[in-house]
Amino acid sequence: MRTATFLEYPCFIDMLALCTGMRPVIMVDYGGKMPELQEHLCGVLKLSQKESSMFENLRVMVIEDMIYLIHIKWLAEFVRSSLNSETELLFADLEQDPPKMITHAEESSVAMELVSVQKWFSLIFPVDRMNSDPLPSHRIDSMSSGKSRIEELVMSQSSELIDLSRCMQETEITIPTLNGWLLGYPIVYLFSKEHISDAIYNLSTKSLHLFKVLVRSFSVPYELSLEGRNEPWAETFISQMRAKWERCKQVWGSLHMEVSSCYPQAIVL
Repeated sequence: MRTATFLEYPCFIDMLALCTGMRPVIMVDYGGKMPELQEHLCGVLKLSQKESSMFENLRVMVIEDMIYLIHIKWLAEFVRSSLNSETELLFADLEQDPPKMITHAEESSVAMELVSVQKWFSLIFPVDRMNSDPLPSHRIDSMSSGKSRIEELVMSQSSELIDLSRCMQETEITIPTLNGWLLGYPIVYLFSKEHISDAIYNLSTKSLHLFKVLVRSFSVPYELSLEGRNEPWAETFISQMRAKWERCKQVWGSLHMEVSSCYPQAIVL
């Protein structure tokens, strides 16, 4: 019996988003639990790469108990654009009640820690080497600190799996904040590990706007998005999505942003 490939896998729409460049990262929250899910995805990816070159830049990425599928080339470009401020990124500070919009990372120590994590990612996914070497051992010598840890990380990776759990060590960044950036949301929920309960309460007691554009959906506190799709950051986001869509519009059809409202409800972060 032939083993199923990604084209027959339930996450086909997500895989299409990766391969066409609409998204650099997708979070896998279906199909099982770790480590079985990790092993299954790696196995399916390996078989799929043998069948088609369209999957050659895909990898399974693990960060703590989260698992992702990534396109190493698109992720490298995304990390570079984030550090070069080409991709606008705003923060909703959930430690505040009501949540406060932060427009510059320098306004928050937690946001600055995220910038440090982004720089760490740039060492793992350098744009200039993605076509030949997704794990840049040649870049290690440029690091004055943490060299041995990065070197150990590089040497431990398989051809299908990249484990970046260490990026969360010794940082106050939470997984939801990291996910907000990795998944390309224009508004990232920002809170430290010490304020998880505050963030859950502050978000659960607020009405939300739910935004959806093709393969991306995200929420923003209602009070921080009163203009809906007419918010300046929303217009910038749809413009960036349209630039990607132009490269593959024959695959996706029309592009538009849907906005709906959600009353306060229990939130799990």
